[in-house]
Amino acid sequence: MFERLKKQRSYEDMSDIHVYTAKKLSDMAGSLERLARTFREEDMVVGSLSREDGLMAMQTAAAVVCGDCRGCCFHPDDSGDENYYLYYLLRSFEQKGCLDCGDMPRLFQETCRRQEEYVGHLNRNLGRATMNLNWKNRFLESRDVIITQFRELAVILEEFSRQIGQAEDVTKHEEARVHRYFQKNHMEISRMLILRYAEERREAFLTVRTTNGRCVTSKDAADCLGHVVEGPGWVVAQDSRSIVSRQFSTIRFLENGSYQMICGFARRPKNGEAVSGDNFTFNCVMPGHVIMCLSDGMGSGGQADGESRRVIELIEQLLTAGYAPRSALKMVNAVLLLMGEEQHPATIDLCCVNLYSGVLEAMKLGAPAAFVSGDSGVEIIQACAAPAGILNPVEPEILSWKLWENDRIVMVSDGVLDSLPGDDKERTMKEYLEGTERRNPQVMAEAILGFAAENSKEFRDDMTVLVAGIWKRQKRRLQ
Repeated sequence: MFERLKKQRSYEDMSDIHVYTAKKLSDMAGSLERLARTFREEDMVVGSLSREDGLMAMQTAAAVVCGDCRGCCFHPDDSGDENYYLYYLLRSFEQKGCLDCGDMPRLFQETCRRQEEYVGHLNRNLGRATMNLNWKNRFLESRDVIITQFRELAVILEEFSRQIGQAEDVTKHEEARVHRYFQKNHMEISRMLILRYAEERREAFLTVRTTNGRCVTSKDAADCLGHVVEGPGWVVAQDSRSIVSRQFSTIRFLENGSYQMICGFARRPKNGEAVSGDNFTFNCVMPGHVIMCLSDGMGSGGQADGESRRVIELIEQLLTAGYAPRSALKMVNAVLLLMGEEQHPATIDLCCVNLYSGVLEAMKLGAPAAFVSGDSGVEIIQACAAPAGILNPVEPEILSWKLWENDRIVMVSDGVLDSLPGDDKERTMKEYLEGTERRNPQVMAEAILGFAAENSKEFRDDMTVLVAGIWKRQKRRLQ
């Protein structure tokens, strides 16, 4: 009796902890949002030298060269309408990188006795102003990235807090059966918490150990949980222990979604290149979600491969950390903009599938169309946006589709579509998919690449095809 009361209190304690955690996370989210607002937002990135920069450069040159001379009326005290030529001088400097005497006003050319010296000092001063402007812009861009991180982290924490606060504790409905089944399989549970979120998604925390002196895998424990808790089964969270040992340890389990997916791919590099500049991932980096992401780096070969690989890795890391897909794309775009003086653009084609609801959310930055093939035909997923690493800020458009049993998602790189015949490449691919049987994703990917290769003997660009299929997961019934 005493042991039963003690365990009951431990479950209540764990339930109280998740309510307390929700409150603390909400407070932290508010703090991060207030911290982001403390930055002055009126300081914006400026693309060119201002009138004040030009006047300062002229005043500094005049102080060194002109002295008290006023013969050309080209002196630092003159800041009125007479400086109409200032805009022309600044734009000429930005276009050519330097000024010469021919760019100066006619009166200056006719009267100044130290033209070369004055123009030399003016060029040096404008060069310093340009360098200072570049550094200021880089600082402001870096600051914008930090502000974005604060705000996105605030959104993540607030959303997590909301989910925890609204979670329903359903431990008491399952604890007796779970205890008995785990004891039957030589495992003892000291604490247990099962939470149910929106969409009937459940999450379990078990503090468990083995009782026969041996170790078992956490996957075996997840299978045991699936045998006594009705549903599509359970998996071990990626951040949990992989072994149940003789010492008590807490393991986190996630309920499988109602759907399951498998993926196939096929790719071919550009002629003359050893590696492809395209990279992709098919991963469950977010609980209950599968992401498909395809990135095409600028150009081809090793450099393009490195850039697209970096993009894929950043997206995986951000999504694993809890960033929403849209926020992750915005963050990757900002990172690419800050990588040195040269641009590092890369296309991003991201599809995120909710395995609980079967809803697909697609976002694109410079990527070609994707396709959804189902019983009702083939739908084209298309959006107009610049590749990542060119514009700041970017607002990826979210395109949503409901997927059904046996649907196929087809993603391709530019090289595949460009190789197809006709002017409307997307329509050509749609007609091909409509006339193709929905087979195993790997077989379909190879067939699509073969169809593209038939129409492009030269292989002028890298070609990559991803195909994913979705099926209903069978729910396990209790015996």
